[in-house]
Amino acid sequence: QVHLVESGGGLVQPGGSLRLSCVASGFTLNYYMIGWFRQAPGKEREGVSCTSRSDRRVYADSVKGRFTISRDNAKNTVYLQMNNLKLEDTAVYYCAAGDNYDFPLSPGAYNYWGLGTQVTVSS
Repeated sequence: QVHLVESGGGLVQPGGSLRLSCVASGFTLNYYMIGWFRQAPGKEREGVSCTSRSDRRVYADSVKGRFTISRDNAKNTVYLQMNNLKLEDTAVYYCAAGDNYDFPLSPGAYNYWGLGTQVTVSS
């Protein structure tokens, strides 16, 4: 069975950092593009970042310069390093695997999803 499991969320003050991890099982992660998404209460799920099979990276404008996506294929894991966190980054963060790189930040391009990890930025 295909599983994606996120971890690394938590409570952090504005300006702080967190590193999220997404571990895949049941499939080889490097055959897919992997995206990070987030969903805040009352808002639609939005794309944050994506790494393609060839490790081309895409970022939403709201996180450029603050977030970095990376993959460790040997560990079947993708990371999202989040620096200089802001109040508006508060959300549940999901990782997902897909194969339609025409729409790297669109939830519809992804086939498999994790259950999410909560990130709360608060003073």
